[in-house]
Amino acid sequence: MILKNFLPDRQVKSVLSIRPEELKKHGIRAIITDLDNTLVEWDRPSAPPKLVQWFQDMQEHHIKITIVSNNNEMRVKTFADPLGIPFLFRARKPLGKAFRKALAIMNVKKEETVVIGDQLLTDVLGGNRSGFYTILVVPVAQSDGFATKLNRMIERRIMGWFRKKGYLTWED
Repeated sequence: MILKNFLPDRQVKSVLSIRPEELKKHGIRAIITDLDNTLVEWDRPSAPPKLVQWFQDMQEHHIKITIVSNNNEMRVKTFADPLGIPFLFRARKPLGKAFRKALAIMNVKKEETVVIGDQLLTDVLGGNRSGFYTILVVPVAQSDGFATKLNRMIERRIMGWFRKKGYLTWED
């Protein structure tokens, strides 16, 4: 069924609920994460203290992170550089090229990597089609840019169908 490409392996309310110990237990050594509305609001330039701590926790557990965003270089660089996190911008998700590039940057295998994002049509679809374990997070902000608003309308229909079929339930 084609809709299964949009179904995440897991759903969480926030990236902050994803713990390094849990990832390591499942053989995960790396994270490919979206930026806008996954880590922070799309208009927030830097990481708040709790998120900085989350990045440090991952680093202490030797879990590598690369930010893969469809946004422009200045936006992603402004956020990622102070944290020392590698990034890819204008990634053209859901296409697979940026996901493969992120694997090469971190020098890890796809089976050791999780894709985290807030959108079914870019992050989850791209991650699933490329064979990654995918985690969908609730968007950090209620507002979106124009292109994302279009995606959200389509996503609401898909998510409604998933909920009706019992495929999608948010963790508390």
